[in-house]
Amino acid sequence: MAKIQLTDVSVDYPIQHLQNRSFIGAMKDAAVGGTIKVGKTVYIRALDGISFELKDGDRLGLLGRNGAGKTTLLKTMAGILPPVEGRVRVEGRISPLISMMLGLDSEASGYENIRIRGRLMGFRDEQIEAITAEVAAFTELEDYLHLPLKTYSSGMRARLTFGASTAFKPEILILDEWLGTGDIEFRNKAAKHLLSLIDSAGIFVFATHSRDLHKRISNKGAVLNKGRVLFFGDIEDAFEFQDSLTKG
Repeated sequence: MAKIQLTDVSVDYPIQHLQNRSFIGAMKDAAVGGTIKVGKTVYIRALDGISFELKDGDRLGLLGRNGAGKTTLLKTMAGILPPVEGRVRVEGRISPLISMMLGLDSEASGYENIRIRGRLMGFRDEQIEAITAEVAAFTELEDYLHLPLKTYSSGMRARLTFGASTAFKPEILILDEWLGTGDIEFRNKAAKHLLSLIDSAGIFVFATHSRDLHKRISNKGAVLNKGRVLFFGDIEDAFEFQDSLTKG
């Protein structure tokens, strides 16, 4: 059974060597991505006191304008960013489709990077070997898989990282925005594969500005603003709450 529980979770981004007080004041007035705190160190509180729980069957859509904290929340749920306060408890294997190039080696071949991605996701070598041929076939990169990643175009990298990151069926799937790279044929193929993964996952969490996608996939919504969750509940109610903020 999959489960995610956040209890009073806060995340800070320290800003080193920032001393100009007038600039700090301007940042405070303009900041949309969190609350700026000034002490011995200047830092942004990117997430502030977030608490909610997800269980099997939940499809959570994160709503909010750019800088509201959606990506930070996804990374915190995925274990990429540790909270400075509070607790994140996760039951089930997570597949985070966030910063998919993170940890890959531009000098290594495509095949080697499939192994690197598998290890980063916590799989054993024999498990990775079992799916390597399937990943290779999905990417359609053929002999390029023997070449270093640095020789790939951006579209080829998208094929490799998506194929390797979605090779295993996760219990918890976390996605930052829908697919936007690669040629249209591959995007359609990847979208079909991704929808299959969403159907099979226990929990799915994603951020997008597309309400059409949320209506198709999400059954719950969380509205974020300046690092805080202002609303958590049914997705349609989340839309109404978000609209009330805009009107207000």
